[in-house]
Amino acid sequence: MSQKVKLALVSWVGAYTVITLILATLGPAMASWPLPLRTLLLSVLMVVAMTWLVMPSLTRLGRRWLSSSPSRG
Repeated sequence: MSQKVKLALVSWVGAYTVITLILATLGPAMASWPLPLRTLLLSVLMVVAMTWLVMPSLTRLGRRWLSSSPSRG
């Protein structure tokens, strides 16, 4: 598996988790807000969480898998 694919998978896992947590906690309170405002808050919270919390943790946890070379058959 290529490094780009591995990083894309790790990024997707992080983004899915962050979006799910935000919607589970804030979704009901934001339900009556206009869509652009909900999207703005969700995107800001997601980028902050991904940049400073999630991706550093996920890359640290998966560093061996992320840095391993693809096997040649």
